Amino acid sequence: MTFTLATINVNGIRAAARKGMGDWLASTPADVVTLQEVRAPEELVPGLIGEDWSTASEVSRLKGRAGVSIAVRSARQDADVEGVRHGLPGLEDDAHTGRWIEVDLADPFGDGHDLTVISCYMHSGNTEKPQTMVDKYAFLDTMMVHLEQLRSDGRHVVLTGDINIAHTEWDIKNWKGNRKTAGFLPEERAYLDRLTTDAGFIDVHRAVHGDGPGPYTWWSQRGKAFDNDSGWRIDYQLATEDLAARATSAQVDRAPSYDTRWSDHAPLVITYS
Repeated sequence: MTFTLATINVNGIRAAARKGMGDWLASTPADVVTLQEVRAPEELVPGLIGEDWSTASEVSRLKGRAGVSIAVRSARQDADVEGVRHGLPGLEDDAHTGRWIEVDLADPFGDGHDLTVISCYMHSGNTEKPQTMVDKYAFLDTMMVHLEQLRSDGRHVVLTGDINIAHTEWDIKNWKGNRKTAGFLPEERAYLDRLTTDAGFIDVHRAVHGDGPGPYTWWSQRGKAFDNDSGWRIDYQLATEDLAARATSAQVDRAPSYDTRWSDHAPLVITYS
């Protein structure tokens, strides 16, 4: 029995659909796909993803911003999906909407434990706009508390999505030039330190790939960042220990060339058994 989970920041689902997202969805082995930065009304998402998938979405109250979705293959929907929860508990401000959705899957591994899949789109932050960093840290603080509550229930939990933090020097090509840039600040990276130590979550992609640079999941649209593989690894699957131990493969579905990309991110696809 295997379960394949993919996560991708689509950078606007309508644009992604025009550029070839449907072809990728048709070819991926994923049972569940989590999406971030959807930026579309909830009623449009199912049609853009396609009839082979059932979807749940959390739309931002700020028009044209954020937005997260989870798509489950329709063949699994009736048997597996037990519940959907919208938004990160404890954060009600408009700035935090469209950034968190959870789906519970019933005992996907036959071990008596349900699985909670989360699609998260973390604030990017900007050191020149202090309020954006206040929002990001408030989200991170609240997220840490909620993840501990989920984990303490004894279920499998996997936090997926665009976390907008490169954890270590291996996770960003130009780390020396970005030490004072949002997304690589010591204060931000400390949250991932805590999450992957005291909080009991595993960075599954890193665990499977091992030590070393990359593989990156996001490249700037400017210059030759994609062609030179000058990227950031900011898309994650962070799983509780028992679930992470089930991971058998992890890959970044990087487009073969700049002009064949349908997002500025690439899907992170991990199979668990």
